[in-house]
Amino acid sequence: MTIKQLFAPCTLIVLLTSCAGEYQNNYPAPVYGGDIPAPPPPVYKPIAPPPTVVTKPLKEFNPHAVPIEITPDPVRQKPKPPRPIPEEKVEELPPFVEENPVPVPEVPAEPDTPVAFTPLESNAHLSAPVNALVLAAKQDTDRGNPEAAGVALERAIRIEPRNATLYYKLAVARLNQSQPRLAEDLAKKAALLASEDRELKKHSWLLIAKARELLSNPEGAKAARKKAEGF
Repeated sequence: MTIKQLFAPCTLIVLLTSCAGEYQNNYPAPVYGGDIPAPPPPVYKPIAPPPTVVTKPLKEFNPHAVPIEITPDPVRQKPKPPRPIPEEKVEELPPFVEENPVPVPEVPAEPDTPVAFTPLESNAHLSAPVNALVLAAKQDTDRGNPEAAGVALERAIRIEPRNATLYYKLAVARLNQSQPRLAEDLAKKAALLASEDRELKKHSWLLIAKARELLSNPEGAKAARKKAEGF
């Protein structure tokens, strides 16, 4: 017997075995015909919708809830500030009093030395008739007649009422006549009219300082002298 003749029956047996297993796994299809009636078709019933549920509040329901007191967490409470430590009272010692104080001699205050005053000699910006009256006033002053000098200067002021030099010279004449208050007023007017003449302004305030010294006003004299230094 050859190998081919032996292998053919084995192959047939394997095929028959596999076909038998396949027949057992699959059911045979139904066969309709003859006296067996066909089964009726399936009837599908409609599914009803779910019922609607209506809710109503209870009669005993109270919309205002009772407040609930919540106690704070003791761990998260703010710490209380520490109590201040009372300061210890320090006894104040009585002031020290020397038993035998040594007297300190009082140094007498030095009196203010009056500053010498030298009037300004200037005949600038004077017309011919006014210059003649100023020269006459100077001659009266040199002769020891300040009243006549003042009269001559007043006549010159009537001619030129805006001349600062004339007011300054009349202030000098009133100072020589022991009229410091009138001399101060005339010197202030001279300083006011001498707008651009810084030299005349300076001497006018020096004359004011001298008049205030004669009026026993040292502080005012010091202020006037300090203002004169600014020119």
